[in-house]
Amino acid sequence: MKNICYKSLLYSLGTTVWIILVAFFMQKANNWFGTQDSIISVVAVLLLFSTSALVVGGLLIGNSIFLYIDGKKKEAVQMLLANAGWMLCYFVIAIIALTATK
Repeated sequence: MKNICYKSLLYSLGTTVWIILVAFFMQKANNWFGTQDSIISVVAVLLLFSTSALVVGGLLIGNSIFLYIDGKKKEAVQMLLANAGWMLCYFVIAIIALTATK
């Protein structure tokens, strides 16, 4: 269980870093590219959304799927729950940081 908690900590931390990078990009995109809407901007947003789904899905449920396929069903569920727990902790930290800056 200790190994699962450590791995899930790393995977959820990686997910959080990815989310921070995407949020930074989205916040600065208008300054970098302007506010002109075009088909290319819509395509870029959809590509970013799809890439984010792939990255986050891979980090948060990828290892659980591999564990499940290997027959380690209990460990797969533990990993999935641990990932959810860590993400909830990061969410609470973000809410606390948001309210502390107001």
